[in-house]
Amino acid sequence: MKISDFLQVKGISADLKGTTKEVIIEELVGLLIAAGSIEKKHKNKVIEVLLAREALGSTAIGQGIAIPHGKCDCVSKLTGALGVSKKGIDFDSLDGEPAYIFFLLIAPIDSAGPHLKALALISRLLKDKYIRENLKNLKDEK
Repeated sequence: MKISDFLQVKGISADLKGTTKEVIIEELVGLLIAAGSIEKKHKNKVIEVLLAREALGSTAIGQGIAIPHGKCDCVSKLTGALGVSKKGIDFDSLDGEPAYIFFLLIAPIDSAGPHLKALALISRLLKDKYIRENLKNLKDEK
């Protein structure tokens, strides 16, 4: 599995504006809608799924990284968005530090395998300090 299997170019933002967990998740879902990965009519449902998962425990794994994720019947395949907050926000991280890099994943209800593989792949890639620093300094092409 490769990142390009589920992340589209239109699903990336180098300048998230949100200052709360809820707004960041809403921005990331908006990227997936703009990329055509999620229908606009499902926006609230997807956000609800992601916030319900956050209520179980934060998906911020430390080192400035959060991987909000969930499963929803409104997607037919694994899809993801990547966003960077220049200021960083409190995402209830395990290490108490702000999160800067957000990798959102939405998977179909019945896709445990690909969902877990994608989470493992993202976690493995983002353990690399060089990759984290490059992502934090990402610039939009606009």
